[in-house]
Amino acid sequence: MTIRVDIRKALRAGPRSFQLDAQFESASKRVVIYGASGAGKSQMLKAIAGLSRPDGGVIELDGRKLFDSSAGIDVPARKRRVGYLFQDYALFPHLNVRQNIGFGLQRGWFNPAPSGEAEAVRYWLDAFGLGEVAHQRPLELSGGQRQRVALARALVAEPAALLLDEPFAALDPALRVRMRAELDALQRRLDIPMLMITHDPDDAATFGGHVLTMAGGRVAGEGRNG
Repeated sequence: MTIRVDIRKALRAGPRSFQLDAQFESASKRVVIYGASGAGKSQMLKAIAGLSRPDGGVIELDGRKLFDSSAGIDVPARKRRVGYLFQDYALFPHLNVRQNIGFGLQRGWFNPAPSGEAEAVRYWLDAFGLGEVAHQRPLELSGGQRQRVALARALVAEPAALLLDEPFAALDPALRVRMRAELDALQRRLDIPMLMITHDPDDAATFGGHVLTMAGGRVAGEGRNG
């Protein structure tokens, strides 16, 4: 994966303001953006995914411009070919596991059928060991199962890259260790480029081929593991 980000965005909430002014380039298949809460990591990730529009700048993935304010380019999120894993997983509570995964293939806001699915959905149900809970809803699942469902939904459309927003923050410490190892093995097996944001140094140590430190809305430093 080659990624280039050079964006600016002013954020305001009442009397408070925050300026995102982030620049970095990487050719690593594993990029970790590390920093404390409030550093601007999530805002930058949402801009890359197309969930938030910068005020100006450029976002480029594998030579394809996703955003370029000077050229009037702003590719819609659904066409950016990136899978996005939200921090809280953002599963639909009224849909079962099979439907939540299948939602990643939908072109509109129509709920997938409760039973029956595309071959890709069956593949990810098997790959993540979710076949036995395919008819259950998110509230009936463990934390690890919910994360697997969210990952499967992000991967089912075969994205060019996977964006992860604090993927282990919602898990208890013991489960965090196990799921970190699972995701590490999965990424190596699929060989899919990955960009993760985190405030946990253990995540940076495990996944950081290229580790960027973010503070105050800016990339303040970088390093490499391995």
